[in-house]
Amino acid sequence: MEIINTIGRRKSAVARIYLKEGKGNITINNREFKEYFPTEVLQYVVAQPLSVLNVKDKYDIKVNLEGGGVTGQAEAVRMAIARALVKINEEDKPAMRSNGFLTRDPREVERKKPGRKKARKRFQFSKR
Repeated sequence: MEIINTIGRRKSAVARIYLKEGKGNITINNREFKEYFPTEVLQYVVAQPLSVLNVKDKYDIKVNLEGGGVTGQAEAVRMAIARALVKINEEDKPAMRSNGFLTRDPREVERKKPGRKKARKRFQFSKR
């Protein structure tokens, strides 16, 4: 099996992954993924597509991550892994789609407007 290359995005995070047959190692920016994502919730999010298909110990994954925060990065990796697994076996697509792993979350941060504290928050109004 050749190396499969896919990309996943969430907010401003971009994950490029290289998936090949192996022992289940996940490396993110040359670090072990449990070291990169120390909380169990984020580790669970990253491994979701693999656990749905019961292939945790079948593939080695190398990830290049950039941009965004930790949650956006974890969800970007999840999307990229799901896309790679669908590339390997097209029959897994309904399972990935039903769990929402293939859908790009379109929500982005709204820009700050001039004369306001944040995007929508206003300064306190004073009548007099």
